[in-house]
Amino acid sequence: MKLADLPTGVTEWSSLSAVSQAGATGMATIRSRQFGDMQLRLVTYSPGYLADHWCHKGHIVFVVEGTATIEHEDGRRYELVAGTTYHVPDGERAPHRLSSREGASVFILD
Repeated sequence: MKLADLPTGVTEWSSLSAVSQAGATGMATIRSRQFGDMQLRLVTYSPGYLADHWCHKGHIVFVVEGTATIEHEDGRRYELVAGTTYHVPDGERAPHRLSSREGASVFILD
């Protein structure tokens, strides 16, 4: 990854408009910034959240608060707690989805 086209600046996340998106269960509240091909997101997942799709996009996920589970379509699972990261490449070999039993706030770079 090259960050050559990333402008210098600060993001005040609380000042960005939030978009709510329903999962298979629960809700995600998303604030995002786009910089060329790179997207930064601060996402809050409600308790009981389960994504409604298998994702094929690469991510770096940092759990700011709460707990989350990343499940791969092949059965692998990663339990994440505040202060941990998860990373996965783009492509078909690692379809994954997120769930959160108790709720979580995560910062995502993709």
